[in-house]
Amino acid sequence: MIKSLNVPVLAILFAARALAGDSAPDVSGTQAGPGVCQDAVLRNGSRIQNVRREAAGNATRLWLCANASSDYVEIPTEQIAGFEQTTLSPIAPAPAAPASAPKTSSNSVARIDVPIKNLIAEAASRYRIDPDFVTSVVKAESGFNPAAVSPKGARGLMQLMPQTAAGLGVDNVLDPASNLDGGTRYLRQLLDQYDGDVVKALTAYNAGPGRVDKYGGIPPFAETRGYIARVVEDYSRKKSEHQAHSTATSGDK
Repeated sequence: MIKSLNVPVLAILFAARALAGDSAPDVSGTQAGPGVCQDAVLRNGSRIQNVRREAAGNATRLWLCANASSDYVEIPTEQIAGFEQTTLSPIAPAPAAPASAPKTSSNSVARIDVPIKNLIAEAASRYRIDPDFVTSVVKAESGFNPAAVSPKGARGLMQLMPQTAAGLGVDNVLDPASNLDGGTRYLRQLLDQYDGDVVKALTAYNAGPGRVDKYGGIPPFAETRGYIARVVEDYSRKKSEHQAHSTATSGDK
């Protein structure tokens, strides 16, 4: 029997509620001033810091604070609940980021008998997290490559560092099932540690809990901010697609 999610995580991670009746935010409203960031508050509880926004068809283009001249994400406008002025200070220049794409190890990996999608669903159910959310994290971490190895030494589908894997009791970090179990369990621990705050949990997963504590949230690093934006954007897209499919199915009845 699958245990239900606790209330805070339900409110944040499950965005399967009907969106058709919700009013869309004012995309053309007050923009953040030069060098000042705003929070785009998503209906799934997440936030994306942006310095400006503009309409792009049915989506809203958010120019990220980390590099407002070139970096942006597009979020379905119906997924945005509103905008709030952030209390964080302007973004400091980010240090040089390592190569974003993990390098594939030359070590051989046993053939996966069970599809990765099923392994993700099993781990997500075990630790009471929306499988779509875990899938978005895996996509951002490794691109679903079980043999991925980053320049810093993170390995596998959920890019576990050796010390993190050891602490989680993951002996074979390149085994997909073991890696997903350990990574999802760690994500669950972070969600509990930060009271269901998805953004802080993602920040800690990417940059470490120490950075979250130091900056009180997302650090001013382009790599970490870009990572969070990719996960949130992919997760929001999945929920939007599920909602569209559900609406279409209901209309056929």
